[in-house]
Amino acid sequence: MLNELRMKIEKNTVVSLRYKLTDAQNNIIEEPDSPMVYLHGGYEGTFPKIETLLDGQDVGYEASIQLEPSEAFGEYDPELLKIEPRARFPEPLEVGMQFEGVPDAEDEGDAADVDDEPLIYTVTDVADSQVVLDGNHPLAGMALRFWVQVEDIRAATDEEIENRHPEGGEAFAFGMPADSDDGDDEFTGDISNPGSSSPTLH
Repeated sequence: MLNELRMKIEKNTVVSLRYKLTDAQNNIIEEPDSPMVYLHGGYEGTFPKIETLLDGQDVGYEASIQLEPSEAFGEYDPELLKIEPRARFPEPLEVGMQFEGVPDAEDEGDAADVDDEPLIYTVTDVADSQVVLDGNHPLAGMALRFWVQVEDIRAATDEEIENRHPEGGEAFAFGMPADSDDGDDEFTGDISNPGSSSPTLH
């Protein structure tokens, strides 16, 4: 027990971290009841600036830090806005629903620019014949402030290191709705459950 209390955050430790996430005006974005758990050491479990802040710290450490958009979810990219025919989507269709994937491009020129890695697209507007989808992370373009407190530190297992994330969890998704068990649907499939998303910290 004493060894656990004295353990410091270093590469290949699993860290339980309580946090509060606000925008630059201190409006609360997230303050979850349960801690986030991530594998420390460059496994993309959290932002590099937060890992640097926590490196070498121990249980009970707390701090506040601000991340600029480039250090968090990136600048807002208007190119990730898509307009799709409403006929491609099942009813009922509501703002806030999410899909995983990339819409089929109308011409080959657009298709060449599409990244192979799927994005989470959020329905931001629904009209009679068209649907507006936004592939930006909900927090893209925002400066974010984090208050963090280290709740627990333990050594990672070999399996967790091999899988690059703690047992029972993928990379954590700040600012995204909670994961669903069945994941997201492609644009060519049925509507996903509102609020489901694939976790990403890119």
